Amino acid sequence: MLCSLKQRLASPAATCPTDPPAAPAMTDPDFEPPKLTAVQWLICAIAALGFAFDIYELLMMPLIARPSLAYLLKVDPDTTAGNNLILQWTGYIMWGSAICGGTFGLLGGYLTDLLGRRRVLVWSILLYAFSAAAAGFSTSAWMLLVLRCTTFIGVCVEFVAAVAWLSELFPDPRQREAVLGYTQAFSSIGGLMITGAFKFFVAYSSTFPSWMPFEGPTAFWRYTLVSGLIPAIPLILIRPFLPESPAWREKRAAGRLKRPSITELFQPAFLRTTIVTAALFACGYGAAFGAIQLTPQIVPGLLSGPALRDAEQDLAAARSGSLPTDEKEKQLEKLQAISELMKLRSQLDKTDPDSEEYQALKKRMGGPQRAQQQIVGDVQLWQEVGGLVGRFALAWLAMRIVSRRALLRFFQLPGLIIIPLVYALPAAGNLSSANLDILKYGMFAAGFFTVAQFSFWGNYLPRAYPTYLRGTGEGFAANVGGRMIGTAANPLATNLAPILAASLAGISKSASIAYAAAAVAALVYGLGSIITFWLPEPQHEELPD
Repeated sequence: MLCSLKQRLASPAATCPTDPPAAPAMTDPDFEPPKLTAVQWLICAIAALGFAFDIYELLMMPLIARPSLAYLLKVDPDTTAGNNLILQWTGYIMWGSAICGGTFGLLGGYLTDLLGRRRVLVWSILLYAFSAAAAGFSTSAWMLLVLRCTTFIGVCVEFVAAVAWLSELFPDPRQREAVLGYTQAFSSIGGLMITGAFKFFVAYSSTFPSWMPFEGPTAFWRYTLVSGLIPAIPLILIRPFLPESPAWREKRAAGRLKRPSITELFQPAFLRTTIVTAALFACGYGAAFGAIQLTPQIVPGLLSGPALRDAEQDLAAARSGSLPTDEKEKQLEKLQAISELMKLRSQLDKTDPDSEEYQALKKRMGGPQRAQQQIVGDVQLWQEVGGLVGRFALAWLAMRIVSRRALLRFFQLPGLIIIPLVYALPAAGNLSSANLDILKYGMFAAGFFTVAQFSFWGNYLPRAYPTYLRGTGEGFAANVGGRMIGTAANPLATNLAPILAASLAGISKSASIAYAAAAVAALVYGLGSIITFWLPEPQHEELPD
C-alpha cells in the first residue's frame, strides 16, 4: 500500500507490484477473455431469463387490452361507446403503469445501491411474475390496472439491478461488454415468446378444461397473463446459488460504500451524463411507444380488398407453378376472414343492438376476429425478430467500436430515415396492394434500429457511474428519462392522429395513426441524433470505483 501511494504521488500513471494487472483493451485482436465458470454461466442464464421476461410482461398489455377490457368493463368493443371506453382504460393502464414503474424504478435503483444487487434483482423478478399471474384472475378493470402497475414496477427495478449486478460480476472489460450485450439480447426473445404464447392461447385455450374464471371468451387472455409466472419457478430454486456483486459486497464490508444520493446525480461531476442519458433514453422509448406500439392499430386498415386480391393472385401463381401453396393458402384464408369481418361490421352498424340479428352477427364475428388477431401477431413477429437481430448486432459491435457515440449513431442515423418512411408509406397504405407484406419488412427494420438502443444503455451506463451511485444513475436514466418522459410519446401520437384525420381529407383512421407515428418517429430520432453530440465518452474501459 505504501509503495503504491508513493508511486502514485510521484506519477499518477505509475504502477505498483501489488496493483492488479490492467485489463487488456477490447480492441486487442489477440486478447481472449477468460472462459466462464459454471457459476458464471448460471448467472448469465438467470440474467437472460430476467431480461426475456421483462419484455414478455410488458408486451402482454397491447395484445390482451381489447379483449380483456371488453370483458371486465362489460362493453361491446364494436360499438363507438364501447370502443372509446376500452381505449380510455387502455390509456389509463399503459400510462399509469409506466408512471408507477418509473417512480418505483428510480427508488429501486437507490435500493440496489443501498441493499445489494442480487437481493433487489430476485425480489423484483418475483414481484412482476406473481403480479402478472394474479392479473389473470382479474374481476374488474381496476384490479387489472393495479396489478399491471405492480408488474411494471418489478420490470423497471429488475433492469437496473440486473445491469449493475452483471457489470460488477464480470470485471474484464471485453467479457463484460459481451455478457451485457448478449444477455440483454434475450429481451427480444421475450418478445418472440409472448407473441407465440398469445397466438397459441388464441388458437387452443378453448380446448382446455374450463374452470372459473378460465372459461369461454376470457380464457385466452387470462392464460396469457398467468404465463408470466414462469420465471419465478427456476428463480426460487436457483436463488441460493447466486453470488452478490463482489465490488459492492467488499466495499460495504470495509465500510467504504458511500450512501447513494439522487441529488448527487446533479452535481457537476455527473450533471451532463445524467441529463444527456435521460434525454436519449426518452428518445428511444419515444420511438417504441409513439410509433412501434401503434402498429397493431394500423394493421387492420391494410386488410382490405386490394390485399385480398393480391393474395389471391399469389395463390394462383403458386398453384400454376412448382411453389408450395400451404403458406399462401393460410394467408388467403386469413385475409378472406378479415374481408368477412369487415362486411359483418358494416352490417352491425346498421342493426339494432337489442335485436336477435345483432347477436347473431356478433357470434359470426368470432372466427374472423381471431384471424385478425393472428395477422396482427404475424406483423409483430417480424418486429420482434428485427429487435432480436439488432440486439445481437449491438452486442457484437460493442466489442469492436470503441467510441460509444459512434456505436449509438450506427442505429440512430439509419433509423431517422427508414422508420418515418415505413409509417408514411406502407403503413399508411401509400405503396400498392402489397402494403401489408412491405410493412413486415419495415417492422423488421424498426425493431432492429430501435430495440438495439435499449441494449446500448445496459452497456454504457455501468461505465458512467461509480459503484455507490451505479444503480441510482441507471435508475434515473431508464425510469425518469425512458418510462416517465419517453412514454409520453404514446398520448402525443394518439392525440395527433385525430387532428391529422380532420385536416387531411379522405384518409382512413389507420392512415391517420400511421402518419402520426411517422411524425413522432422523425421527432424523437431527430432529437436523439442531435443530443448524441453531448454524450460523454467513458474515459476508461474499467468500471469507475
